[in-house]
Amino acid sequence: PGLTMAAISAVDLQGTGGNWATVGGRSRGGRRVHRQREKRKGKSVGLRIGTLNVSTMTGKGRELADMMERRKVDILCVQETRWKGSKARSIGAGFKLFYYGVDSKRNGVGVVLKEEFVRNVLEVKRVSDRVMSLKLEIEGVMLNVVSGYAPHVGCELEEKERFWSELDEVMESIPTGERVVIGADFNGHVGEGNRGDGCG
Repeated sequence: PGLTMAAISAVDLQGTGGNWATVGGRSRGGRRVHRQREKRKGKSVGLRIGTLNVSTMTGKGRELADMMERRKVDILCVQETRWKGSKARSIGAGFKLFYYGVDSKRNGVGVVLKEEFVRNVLEVKRVSDRVMSLKLEIEGVMLNVVSGYAPHVGCELEEKERFWSELDEVMESIPTGERVVIGADFNGHVGEGNRGDGCG
């Protein structure tokens, strides 16, 4: 099946609900979109931010870009890219992917931005092939976008603890007052019949 987006929600950048939001999916192909809205000088500036486990980026770059354009998504966290390297590349339709991976067969994370927001990127942290973040300044607001891919139930405890430690490290490095959105596949499961026993 093709890539699709669903579950659009609203998050107010200037609201009183706190400085961070989580956009997360349980399973492969899980997807979520949040809208971040900022009011400045009487105008409302909206951002659509989502997350998607792509299962591999190979051969999907243009499809992903087309889907983001169709759904008007500005920023998308992607997991399980399975691309080796630490780069940024255009994927077409005016979108650019910042990614990190160490193995072409497993893991890998990234953040896709509309090209117009690339100039707003102040910092890229590629912590591991499971955690990375981008810091942007948009309309005077410091926004940190964190992409994460948690280990499956069947992975070793050490690998699970390493993921949460890396995520904590990123969160603790973000100054108080800056906005944070976590777009992740946390690989959570409910019920005994819904277990993922492999490691990915």
